[in-house]
Amino acid sequence: MKRALFLDRDGIINVDFGYVHQIKDFEFVDGIFDVCRYAQDMGFEIFVITNQAGIARGYYSVEDFLSLTQWMKSEFAKEDIKIADVYFCPHHPEKGDNEYVLTCKCRKPEPGMLLKAQKEHGVDLTHSAFIGDKVSDMKAAEAAGIHNKVLVASQYQDDLHIHAHRVKAVKEAIAFLS
Repeated sequence: MKRALFLDRDGIINVDFGYVHQIKDFEFVDGIFDVCRYAQDMGFEIFVITNQAGIARGYYSVEDFLSLTQWMKSEFAKEDIKIADVYFCPHHPEKGDNEYVLTCKCRKPEPGMLLKAQKEHGVDLTHSAFIGDKVSDMKAAEAAGIHNKVLVASQYQDDLHIHAHRVKAVKEAIAFLS
């Protein structure tokens, strides 16, 4: 079974300007390539796990998201980093006016995207890691059985009941990957 490093997207891979869906608004977080390169050297496969409620809200389409994702993966490839797969949840339980407005099992804090990655890629979740900037990321990781969780301090509310390594910057997560 494979070890995985799961990354939230907005706030971990790119600066979270809110509903980022165009290349011109996509700014990589300082240190993300170093963290991924280190994880890859340590034998982790890298996956992106991201809620994309902007689709349900009608701010952008699935096609817009997929196009930006292809560009993002190519930027990682230029840094000799392979993104094994990207999982996204286009849903929102209440907001929007399309077929994506629904309660689902994939939207974090639910573990659906992580469990799908486990099934499709043979990932050993207990020996994997998750880096996120929201409590919902940590809850999804916990529900999936991931013990190594890194919460990057952000503008979002923390929950001290959630067991996670807390860091101020993404690049500090390297200390918890081995």
